[in-house]
Amino acid sequence: METCLPSATSAGGEFDFKLRTGQLKTESRRRAFTALDIQLTSPSFLPSPPPPPPPPPPLVQLSLLSRSDMFFFQLVIMSGTVLLAYYMECTDLFSVHVQGFFCNDAELMKPYYPGTEESSFIPPLILYCVVAAAPTAIIFIGEVSMYVMKSTREALLAQEKTIVTGDCCYLNPLIRRIIRFIGVFAFGLFATDIFVNAGQVVTGGLSPYFLSVCKPNYTGSECRFNHQFIVNGNICTGSPAVVETARRSFPSKDASLSVYSAVYLTMYITSTIKTKSSRLAKPVLCLGTLCSAFLTGLNRVSEYRNHCSDVVAGFILGSAVALFLGICVVNNFKGVHSVAAKQKTEDYRGLPLMTFPRVESPLETLSAQRSGELLSRGRFNFQESVKDPFPKPTRGFGS
Repeated sequence: METCLPSATSAGGEFDFKLRTGQLKTESRRRAFTALDIQLTSPSFLPSPPPPPPPPPPLVQLSLLSRSDMFFFQLVIMSGTVLLAYYMECTDLFSVHVQGFFCNDAELMKPYYPGTEESSFIPPLILYCVVAAAPTAIIFIGEVSMYVMKSTREALLAQEKTIVTGDCCYLNPLIRRIIRFIGVFAFGLFATDIFVNAGQVVTGGLSPYFLSVCKPNYTGSECRFNHQFIVNGNICTGSPAVVETARRSFPSKDASLSVYSAVYLTMYITSTIKTKSSRLAKPVLCLGTLCSAFLTGLNRVSEYRNHCSDVVAGFILGSAVALFLGICVVNNFKGVHSVAAKQKTEDYRGLPLMTFPRVESPLETLSAQRSGELLSRGRFNFQESVKDPFPKPTRGFGS
């Protein structure tokens, strides 16, 4: 009978064991939760926020008044260039430098063949009309064709923007490009003419046929030897107009204007017109244009109207003006919007590497999402995922 009744000592021991077991369970769970909180809130576990992007470059917004001011400013510059070219070409405002020569110089005694400039194989009037009209027509036709074609219209609209100049005036991308390219070409044509006239007025280079039209009077010049230099150049007895024209040889105007038009047109064709059907059409057109300008310079030498050095100087001058306007002014005939985008990407080159915006990979994004889910669930979901380290003891027969 004594063995069937549980003693007070055994009951107290079982109660103490249960109490200690519950306290250990609570303590272990509290420690586990504390360790999980420390792990989830540690800086190495949480994804680092991306650094703020660098501030964008300041945008220059032109108002209607400033656009009008810039337009009139450019119009004044163009008008001044045209007037200066007119005064240097058609008036006697700037006198030609009178340069001396050697007695009976063989290089200046070429025949005046075939006569005046109008009787040349390439008359100046026809040359100037072709030089001015051909690039203008090709640029106009090319821009209209690219705007009509659907494949190139999207790229054109992406490069250009429609500008509102008033309540009733709109400039679409087609008109903007035509005005810009043809206007720059006309400005360069007049600028090249000014440079050529300035060089001819300052140097007073003598043409190969100078002595044939000058017909100098050697009576009072004491010209007894061929190597004697005549300082007084005003001993000519020929026609003053023809003699003054013979003093304008360096640089060659025809060579300079023709090569300027050819180089500018070649740059426009190679940079703007994109044709995949015929790969030889663009090179043939460009090389044909350059060859025409080269033949114009050779014609001046073959007719004894200019020296070889005059033609070479004209080629260099015309090419330099065309390259400067094509590269620095119209940016290889690209749109304004594409230039701004290119400058925006180039602005980040000088910045240090840590200032660039951070781009997260898909793995980092997934890890951030999983950590956010764990933080949102909290301690309640942890009981389901973490196994109990202290299982409940099984009761005996006496419990």
